[in-house]
Formats: sequence, structure tokens, C-alpha cells
Amino acid sequence: MLTDRVDAKTAKRWLHHWQDEGDAAFLYGILAELEPNPRNAEIFRKLNQVEQRHTEVWTQLLGDHGVQTPTYKPTARTKLMAFLARRFGPSFLTSILLKEEGREVRAYLSLYNDSAAGPAKDAARTLAKESAEHAGDLAEITKSDAEPWHRTGSGGFLRNVIYGFNDGLTANFGLVAGVIGATNVTKSIHIVLVTGIAGAIADALSMGASGFLAAKSEQEVYDNEIAMERDEMELMPEVEEEELALIYEAKGMSAERAREVAHELMQSPEAALEEKVREELKIGEAHATPLREGWITGLATAIGAFIPVFPFLILHGVVAVWFAFILAMVSHFAVGATRSIFTGRGIIRSGIDMFVVGMGVAAIGYVTGVALVHVF
Repeated sequence: MLTDRVDAKTAKRWLHHWQDEGDAAFLYGILAELEPNPRNAEIFRKLNQVEQRHTEVWTQLLGDHGVQTPTYKPTARTKLMAFLARRFGPSFLTSILLKEEGREVRAYLSLYNDSAAGPAKDAARTLAKESAEHAGDLAEITKSDAEPWHRTGSGGFLRNVIYGFNDGLTANFGLVAGVIGATNVTKSIHIVLVTGIAGAIADALSMGASGFLAAKSEQEVYDNEIAMERDEMELMPEVEEEELALIYEAKGMSAERAREVAHELMQSPEAALEEKVREELKIGEAHATPLREGWITGLATAIGAFIPVFPFLILHGVVAVWFAFILAMVSHFAVGATRSIFTGRGIIRSGIDMFVVGMGVAAIGYVTGVALVHVF
């Protein structure tokens, strides 16, 4: 039955949730097709069905308040994520969806606590709970934190590729623009090439070294924490056993059963240490080494940095300048669009943001080059 119509702002917010749930159902369907593990594939099929039910909740709520939902179509960002899942495998998309479920929980909790939520309040409470349960299912598959709505970071191979590529592209684009502004490119193309290639190498080595050292430092911190925990278990096993019992009790076990499980686990020191590291220190299994982090970031940076230089290897003069500019700007839009996978923003908006950044870098670099040549 039609009740009071909602205002345009509320309708837009509800339609956004409807679209998110539809996108989630679409992606869980992709995962169910790609997942080789039968148990995990069945989990994804069930999640697909639940997400479809979530879209029906919003369709009903919107319809009851005078808003007609359109025919569902996946967003460009969702299509991109599906393409990358088919290219890189289901594990890539699973980790991304875990963060998406975290975002949904935050959004629904915010809606539930909004005094103006009105008729959406009950739906928000139910959907927040079910999204949290989905996160738990995905966390079990990925061996990750089951409460991603409390986390802000994102990691993985693709992230390092995108951010390394972006850094190399933006930094070297500004450098090449500065050299163009300071020289007569029709007569000094070799200066642009030498500067651009040297800049690409330097930026790649710098980013690669930074990635290596950051990962190494993090690994050393974790190793130190684990060593301290091992010492604590050796010096005061009773205290550590009590801590384990409290962890299990917090997860819903009875106090007596929690103590029994903790006592049994403490009979195997290495298994107990592994449990304490995961549950107390929140340190998961390492998925990359410092060396891998370094060379992936460095290589991606080198490829991005080479883009504004490449046209000067095959073209000359003003044609090379314009081709380099167009190629760099298209690349900025593309990398911005791809970054939307991690930021949760729309693919077009993210692409335009990076396009504007690239334009600004080019302008500042060029103007700086023109100014410096007059000063020096």
C-alpha cells in the first residue's frame, strides 16, 4: 500500500542502497561461477540469493513510498570488478567484497542511527546484521578480519600495481611537462627523452625501495610482536590461557567451555601461539614478501612513468607533445577509474578526479619550466 512519498534526497539514498545490493548479488553470482572450491561456491550462491532478497526489500520500500525502481543494470565499476575477477581469479574479488560488506554495515548503521531514517530504520537494522554475517562468511574464506567495517586499509597485488603506476605516471608527466616548458622541444627532443627516462628510472627505484622497506619494517614489527607473545606464553602460561578463555567467551562460548578449549589448546604451544597471534594481535598470514612488494611497486611505477616519454621515441616536435599529453590524460582517467575499486566511489567520478589531477600536474610543471628558464 502506498504511504507518504519520500523527498528526492531520501529517494536517491534508498536507490543507492538498492543499486549496491543489486551489484553485490551480481558479483556473488560471478564468484559462484568462478570458484573452484564447491563449499565456497555454495556459500557464494547463498549470498547471491540473500543479496537478491535485499534488493527486493529496497524495491518494496521504495515502491511503498512512490518511487519506481528501474530495471537493474550493473554499474561500470561493478563490470570492471567482474572483469578483473575473471582475469585475476575469484580471490581478488572476494577480498574486495569483504570490504564492500564492511562499507554496507557502516552505511546501514549510519542509516539506522539517523533520526530522519523513518520507515527505512527497520530495514537498515536487518540489512546491517545480515551484511555483517556476510562479512563473517567471506572472512572465513579469505582468513581475514571478520569485522572489516572497523578497518580502513586495503592491500593486495592489484593495489600496489595501481598506486605504483599512478605515482610514476603523475610524477614523470609533471617532470616532462616542466622540461617542455623550459626548452624548445622541436630542437631539444633529446633533452626531453633523457630527462624523462632518467626520471622514470629514478622514480621506479625510489618507489620500489619504499615498498620494500615499508613491507620489511611491517614484517619486523610483526616478528617482534610474535616473539614477545611467545615469551609471554613461556613465562606466564596461566595468564595466557586465561586470555584465550576470555577471547572464546567473548565469541559466545560459555565460561566453562571457553576455559576447557583454552586449556586444551595450550597443550600445543605452537597452535596456541598461532591462535593468540590471530585473535589477540590481529596479525594474519603474510601474503607478500618485502622483495615482492618492492619489485611489483617499482615495475608498476616504471611502466606508468614511461607513458609520457614513449611518444617522443616515435614522434617529433609538437605532434609528440600533444600525443604525450593525450596519452597521459587518458591514462590518468583510466587509473582513476580503476582506483574506484578500492575507494568505493563511482568509476566516472574517480576517473575525472584523476584527469583533473593530471591536468593540474601538467600545467604546474609546464609553468614552472617556463619560469625557471627565465630565472636561471
